Amino acid sequence: MITDLYSWLKVLHVVSMVAWMAGIFYLPRLFVYHVDAEIGSRQSDTFKVMERRLYRGIMMPAMISTWVFGLWIGVLGGWFQGVYWLHAKLMFVVGLTLFHFLCDVWRKAFAADANTHTSRFFRIINEVPTLLLLVIVILVIIKPF
Repeated sequence: MITDLYSWLKVLHVVSMVAWMAGIFYLPRLFVYHVDAEIGSRQSDTFKVMERRLYRGIMMPAMISTWVFGLWIGVLGGWFQGVYWLHAKLMFVVGLTLFHFLCDVWRKAFAADANTHTSRFFRIINEVPTLLLLVIVILVIIKPF
């Protein structure tokens, strides 16, 4: 029975993580285009709605469920004792979580028509989650230590 629960938790963790990453990749991309929309325009208002719905409706629930299912798996699997690759993974997931909350800061700035960043900034910053994801996947699959 525990094995079945463990497997289902892994499924839910991976699905949650995929949804979270989809949002984390897409939101900064929306910012790239939102920068060019004139403040007060219909296009800007549309971006604001899209960004809010993406963040609140997809990214937040997916982030929370990724953490809940991941920690639950860790507790059931006894992973928090001497599994150093997992400790490193968690450090990078914390970094991804901080990026997630930074996206909300930027989203709120756009919502208040107070964005100060360029589209180039958001194009560059959009690479951060890719690098974090790469390191996280390497740690999970390769388990280098």
